[in-house]
Amino acid sequence: MKALSLRGDYVMDIIRGQKKIEYRSWQTKYRGPILLCSTVKKVHGAVPGYALCVAMIKKIEWNDWDQCYYWHIEPFEKGSSYLIEPIHVKGMQHLFNVDDQLIKPAPFVKYSPNDAAFCDWWEDKIEPLIYE
Repeated sequence: MKALSLRGDYVMDIIRGQKKIEYRSWQTKYRGPILLCSTVKKVHGAVPGYALCVAMIKKIEWNDWDQCYYWHIEPFEKGSSYLIEPIHVKGMQHLFNVDDQLIKPAPFVKYSPNDAAFCDWWEDKIEPLIYE
């Protein structure tokens, strides 16, 4: 699968639905699922060096005002963006490939803090990896 490295706090914002556009100085013709990998930089509240989700990219457009490309991230729902079991990934610049066999969908498609079963999974799988 194609993968993209970005700041860990941005990955967490995307998972929580607070960030729906990734800003890049470059574009690609690729559209589809992209594994989002947190950089190893230790940022409070993020999971450095891990991939936690697959984002569906369907549109990339140039924005004259910001002078960058907007990579539009589809919502976390069945058949679109989704959470995965965390995997340790060494990031790279631009798009890179990660073996599909390493990517296992999580039992939950999206961040659901009001769902007790989701919270149990998050506390078990994600919280131990979060940098405080």
